[in-house]
Amino acid sequence: MSLIYDAAALRRELHEMPELGLKEFRTSAYVAEKLQALGIETQTNVGGTTGVVGIIRGTEPGPVVLLRADMDALPFKIDGKDCAIHACGHDAHTAMLLAAASRLVGKVRRGTLKLLFQPAEETLKGAPAMIKAGVLDDVEYAVGAHIRPIQDVPAGKICAAVRHTASATTFVTIKGRGAHAARPHLGVNTIDVACRVIGAVQDIWLNPTEVWSAKATQIHANAGATNTVPDTCTITFDVRAGKNPLMKEYLRRINLACEMTGKAMEAEVTVDTPELCPAAEYDDDLVEEIAQSIRDTAGVENLAKDCGGGGEDFHCFKMAKPELKAAYFGVGVGATPGLHAPNMTFDEQYLPLGVNVFVDFVTKKMG
Repeated sequence: MSLIYDAAALRRELHEMPELGLKEFRTSAYVAEKLQALGIETQTNVGGTTGVVGIIRGTEPGPVVLLRADMDALPFKIDGKDCAIHACGHDAHTAMLLAAASRLVGKVRRGTLKLLFQPAEETLKGAPAMIKAGVLDDVEYAVGAHIRPIQDVPAGKICAAVRHTASATTFVTIKGRGAHAARPHLGVNTIDVACRVIGAVQDIWLNPTEVWSAKATQIHANAGATNTVPDTCTITFDVRAGKNPLMKEYLRRINLACEMTGKAMEAEVTVDTPELCPAAEYDDDLVEEIAQSIRDTAGVENLAKDCGGGGEDFHCFKMAKPELKAAYFGVGVGATPGLHAPNMTFDEQYLPLGVNVFVDFVTKKMG
C-alpha cells in the first residue's frame, strides 16, 4: 500500500521547527526523510545551502516541471528574546508539496518532475541560490503556491494567480557637517536634509493608473548630545511597484531626487538598493491551466479572483530564465490577522485544496 501524507499533520510537525533562512537544517532533514520514505530521488545541500530537490522521472519524453515550496520562518523578538515563527505559512507550503509528492509517486509518465523545497525566501537569497546551483537549467514550467490571508482570498477558495508587486529596500545615507546647536549655520543638519529627501521622494509622481509606493520606514540620526547638529543620518525606504519596468523607473527617480536634494543642501547623499524582488510575470496559458485544475478539484464556485500584494522571490526564476513558463496560485485558508503577524493562525482543513491543485496539474501535464 502506497504511503500518503496528510498535509495538516505534516504542517503541525513543521510548525514546531521554525528556522530562519539558510539555517533550515532540521526542516531540510525532515523534508529529505519524507521524500526518501516515498522512494523519491532526493538531492540535499543544493548549491551548498539547505535546499532540497526531489525528482520523479517519467518513462517517456516530456516536459520538465518544477513545483516549489519555501521553508524558512520569520524572525521576531518576543518578550525581549529573539525567536523564529512560521508566520508566513511556509510550513504549510512545504506540507502541501510533500503531501502532493506522496500522491504523485507512480503518476508521472512523461517528462521529469522536480520538487524544490527552497530556503531563504524571506531574505530573497533562496531563489538566486537555487538558480546559481542550476536547478532551473532544464526546467520548462515552474509553479508555486502560497496560503492567503482572509483579506485576499476567502477561506475555501483558490485564486489562479497571486499578482505580487516588485519590492525593494532602499538605504539612503546623508553626510553633512556637525555643529553646536547654538551655531547651526556652521553645520549641515542631516535631519533637515532627511526631511527634504523624504519630501522629494513623496513628491515623485508616476502613472496614476499603475500601482506604486515608497514609504520611509526608518530614520536614524544621533550625534550623542541633544544640543549637537548631527553630521550623519540614514533613511530606509520600502519601495514597491506593480510592474518591473515601473520599478526600474521609480528607483531611477528616487536616486535622482535624493542626489539633487543633497546637492541643494550641500550634503553628501548616497543611495543603495542592494536587492530587488521582481514583480510577478506569468504566462496566461499556464495560469489558465492552473485555473482549470482549481475548477476541476474545488469547483467553479471556488475559483477566486486573482489577488495581489506582497513580494516573492519565486519571480526571480522568470527574471533569470525569461522563456520559463511560470504560475503561482493562492490558497484561501482563513489566515488572520494577516501574514507576518507573530500570532497568525489559519484553518488547516483547507490545505488539501492546494495539494489537489498540484496533483491535478501534474497529472494532466505529465500523466
